[in-house]
Amino acid sequence: MRGPFRPLIACLLAALLAMLLTGVAYAQTPASIVGPGESIQRAVAAAEPGDTIVVRGTHHEAVVIRKDGIKLVGQDAVLKSPDEPRTPCFEAAGFCVLGDVNFQTGTVSDYVQDVTISGFTIRGFEGFGIVALGARDAKFVKNRAFDNGEYGITAFASKGTQVLANTTSGSGEAGIYIGDSPRANATVAANDTYGNLFGIFVRNARGGSISANQVHNNCVGMMFLADAPGPAGNFGVRANAVRNNTRSCPAGEEGPSLSGVGIALWGARDMEIEGNTILDNVPSGPSEFHGGVALVRGFGGTAPKDNLVQGNTILRNRPDIFWDKSGSGNRFVANVCRTSEPNRLCGS
Repeated sequence: MRGPFRPLIACLLAALLAMLLTGVAYAQTPASIVGPGESIQRAVAAAEPGDTIVVRGTHHEAVVIRKDGIKLVGQDAVLKSPDEPRTPCFEAAGFCVLGDVNFQTGTVSDYVQDVTISGFTIRGFEGFGIVALGARDAKFVKNRAFDNGEYGITAFASKGTQVLANTTSGSGEAGIYIGDSPRANATVAANDTYGNLFGIFVRNARGGSISANQVHNNCVGMMFLADAPGPAGNFGVRANAVRNNTRSCPAGEEGPSLSGVGIALWGARDMEIEGNTILDNVPSGPSEFHGGVALVRGFGGTAPKDNLVQGNTILRNRPDIFWDKSGSGNRFVANVCRTSEPNRLCGS
C-alpha cells in the first residue's frame, strides 16, 4: 500500500518551493560587480542596505555581512579559504551573516535581516561554508558547500532561515545545521546533502519545515537531537528521499559511533514525519542505534514524545523502524515497511 499523503504533499511542496525561489531577486540591477580577485568584503562595506552585489570568479577571502537586505549573487563564483582567515565569527567561515550577538551568552540584541546568498561554491573552510548567527529571514539558495571542516550551511540563534536548493558535501559534522534557535521557523527544502556525518542536523531548535531534500550517503541522514543543550522538535519532515546512509563515523568527544540511520528523533518531540521515502539505511560499522526511522532517548534522558510517523515508505533498512519504547504519544500510522523493533510497528 502506498502512503496516502504523498501525492498531495508533493504537489503542495512543489508549489511552495516555486514561490520561495521566485521571491529571490536575481534580476535586480546590481549596486556593484566584483570580478575575479577583487574583494567581496570591500563591496559589502561600500554597499547600502538592500543593495545587490554580483560576484564572478574565484576569491580567497572570508566575508562578513552585517547590513540588512544585502544580496550576494554568484555567477560562476567560488569562495576559498584565505591563508589566514580572520572574522568576528567564532570560527573560520566563508560567509558569515552576523547580527549583534553576545558570544558568551548567545543572546541576540539586534538581528541582521533579509540577507540573501546565492550561486556560490564555498570550499575548504575550517569551520563553515555559510553561517548565519543572529540573523532573521536569511536565504541561502543554490549554493554548493564542499569539504568545510564542520558545517556546510548552518544557522545559529536565528529565525526564519531558508536553505533552498543547495548542495552540501564533505562536512566534518553536518551538511545543513539548524541550532540554538528556540523559534527557528526554518525552511530546508530541495537540497542535496551527502558525504557528511549528518546530512541535516537540528539541535536545540524548534519549528520549521524540512521537505523535498535528497539526503544520502551520510552516517546519519537526519538527526533531531534534544538535551544538548535544549529541546528539539516541531518540524514537519515531508517528501524527502533518505537513502543509503551507510557511512560509518566513529565515536568522538561529542557523540557515539553512528552508522546506518535514516531519520533519528533523539529525544525530539512534536515531529511529523510524513510521506518520505526512506530506503537502504544499513550500518557498515558500530553504531549506538540504527534504523530507517529511530526514536530514542536524548543524551540527558529526555524521551521522544508526541511524534507522528505516517504514510512513509520505509524499506530495506536494519530495521525499518526502531523505537527504544521510551516516551509517550509516539504514533506509527500507515507506513509501508517490513521490519521493526519492537515488532508490529509496521502494522500500526
